Amino acid sequence: MTTKTQQIRIETYHYVLPDERIAKYPLAQRDESQLLLYRAGEITRSRFRYLPDYLPAGALLVFNNTRVICARMLFRKESGAEIEIFCLEPFAPSDYTLAFQQTLSCRWICLVGNLKKWKEGPLHKTLRINGRAVNLQARRTPSAAPGQHITFTWDNPALTFGQLLEAGGQLPVPPYLHREAEESDLENYQTVYSSVKGSVAAPTAGLHFTPELLQALDAKGFGREELTLHVGAGTFRPVRHDTLEEHEMHTEYISVSRSVIERIRKSDARLMVAVGTTSVRTLESLYYVGVLLSEHPHAAPQELVVPQWMPYLETHNRLTPAQALRHVLDYLDRQGLDRLIAATQILIAPGYVFKMVRGGIITNFHQPRSTLLLLVSAFVGGDWERIYAYALAHDFRFLSYGDSSLLLPR
Repeated sequence: MTTKTQQIRIETYHYVLPDERIAKYPLAQRDESQLLLYRAGEITRSRFRYLPDYLPAGALLVFNNTRVICARMLFRKESGAEIEIFCLEPFAPSDYTLAFQQTLSCRWICLVGNLKKWKEGPLHKTLRINGRAVNLQARRTPSAAPGQHITFTWDNPALTFGQLLEAGGQLPVPPYLHREAEESDLENYQTVYSSVKGSVAAPTAGLHFTPELLQALDAKGFGREELTLHVGAGTFRPVRHDTLEEHEMHTEYISVSRSVIERIRKSDARLMVAVGTTSVRTLESLYYVGVLLSEHPHAAPQELVVPQWMPYLETHNRLTPAQALRHVLDYLDRQGLDRLIAATQILIAPGYVFKMVRGGIITNFHQPRSTLLLLVSAFVGGDWERIYAYALAHDFRFLSYGDSSLLLPR
C-alpha cells in the first residue's frame, strides 16, 4: 500500500539558496552563531550561547558523539592519473572500532573517483609516520555486495589503519563548500565532544557547542546523554526523484549504551531534545529496533536494520516507547551485551509520528530537496517554509558551518 508520505512531491520542498548564504567557514567563536527560535509557531532569534535560557525545564539533551575520519585517500598512478578513494564503511571487519585497529590489512566499501583510470592492479602510496616510511597498497576486490570494495594492506604491523588514515587521509568537508579541506577544518569540523571515530560528515548541529556552554547546561540542571550514529556520505544526497517513494535511503550505523537506553526509557519524551537530525534518527530508530525485537526476539545482530518505510505501517506502531525500549533491554540481557549495535535506513518525513523526540530539535539549516528538510517539516507540522523564509530574511548562514535553530513544538 502506498502511503501519503510516499506520494510527497519533492518539488514542494524546494527553496532558493544563494551561494553567498552558504557558510564556507565557521565563526571564530562557535557559540556566537545566530540561533533561530521556533516556539509554538512563534519565530524570533538570539545567539547560540543563550541556548540554556530557552530550553524547557527538565530537558534531556541527546548528543551524537561520532567523530569525522580523514576518509579521503589520494593515490597517483605511474601514468600520473590521480585516483581518490573515499572510505565509506568497513566491510572486513565490519565493526568500526575493529577496522581502525587492524595492523596488517582491512577491507572497506568505498567511493572511487576517476575509476575509469584504474583498470587493474594495486595502487601504492608511501607515508611517513613518526619518522618512518610506510608503504600502503589499495587493491580492488571483487564482491557481490554493493559498492566498490577496496582491500588495504601495509608493511608496518606496528601501525593501525586508523593511524594510516590520520596521516595519509584528508578530512571530507562537504562538497557544497566548493573548496578543499584546510588545516583549520581538522578542529572546526569536529564537535568538542566527538569521541567515536567513524563518520564521513560531521553532526553539524553540535558544532556550535563549546566546553563553557556544556558547563552552563550542567549548571542549570539539564540532562545530557550521548549516543553514536556514524554519518554517511548519503547525508549530502538530495532527493532526485519526483516523489519520495522512489528515493532510497542510505544505511547508517548506530551504537547506544545500555545505560543511555535505560535513562531514555525513564525520561519524558516531551522533554527530549535531540541535538541534530542524526540524534533524532538514532532515537526514533531505537523505537523501531524494539518493535523488530518484539516480533523477532531472537533476531541475529545483522537483522537489526530499520527499513525506511517501516514507521509508516500501522502494525509497527502499536507499542509505547517504554515497551519498545524494554524489548531492546531484554535483547541486550539475552545476548550479554552492554551496548546496542544496529543499522537504520529510517526516513522521517511529513506523516511521521514522533515516538521518542517530542521536546525539541537543535538543527542547522538544510539543503533544498533534502531528506533533512523533510525531517524538519515533519517536526514543525509543515511550517518549514516560514522558518526558512525568516532565516533568509534575517541573514542567517546556512548548511554545515552556518547558524542553528531550536525547534520547540509547544
